[in-house]
Amino acid sequence: MELKPNPGKRVTIEVDGEVWARYPIKTHVIKPGEDIVEVAQKYASPYLRKGDYLFISEKVVAIAQGRAYPIDKIKPSLWAKLLSKFVRRTPHGIGLGSPWTMELAIREVGLFRILLAAFVSALTKPFGIRGLFYRVAGKNVAAIDGPTPYTLPPYNRYAKLPPKDPDRVAKSIAERLGVKVVIVDANDLGVEALGVSHEDISSNFVKKVFRDNPLGQASQQTPLCIVRRV
Repeated sequence: MELKPNPGKRVTIEVDGEVWARYPIKTHVIKPGEDIVEVAQKYASPYLRKGDYLFISEKVVAIAQGRAYPIDKIKPSLWAKLLSKFVRRTPHGIGLGSPWTMELAIREVGLFRILLAAFVSALTKPFGIRGLFYRVAGKNVAAIDGPTPYTLPPYNRYAKLPPKDPDRVAKSIAERLGVKVVIVDANDLGVEALGVSHEDISSNFVKKVFRDNPLGQASQQTPLCIVRRV
C-alpha cells in the first residue's frame, strides 16, 4: 500500500528549518478491548524506518481502553446539566458543552474541581482572561470529546475520556516497534502531546509538526501517522 496524505492535506511541513514528512496510515475501525500495541505493529511496522516517529491519535487509544461511551448509556447528573449550559461552544467541537461530556468531566476529576474551575473562569472572564477553566480542571478534562457528526460511526454518538496512562502506552509501543511514539490530541483548536515514549520529545516539536493535523478520523480512517525527517 502506498502511503499518501489525506485529501486537502500535504505530506511535508517545515519545522525550525527542517523538512518533515507525515504519512497517515489507514486502519480498521478500532473497538473497545483491542490491544493498541498490536494494532500499531500490524499497520505501521511495515513502513517504519530508523529515526521515525509514530504519532497515534489519542482517540483510538481511549477507545481501545474502553474509555469511550455511547451517550445513551451516560446518565448526566443535575450538576452536569446545569454546568454544561455555561460552556462556550465553538464550530470545532462540543467540548464540555453537553451534559454527557460534562458528566464525564465530573467523574474524571470530581465535582469540587469542576466547580472550582467554573468559579475561577467566571471571576476572570469579565477581564478578558480565557482558558483558566481548563488550567484548573486539568488537561484530562480538556481532552474530553463529545459526539460530532463528522466522526466515524458508531463513535459519532459517543463521548470519550482521554487515554489512561498515555506515557506508559507510548513507551509500550516504542519498545515493540523501536521508534519514538507520541499519543497526540490534534484538532482545529490546537495540538497537545498527551503521552510520549521518550523524555526528549518536546511538546513544541509536536505542536509544530502536527499544526495542520494530517490525521483523519472520519471516512479517512487514519489514526496513525509516521513522521519522518526528509
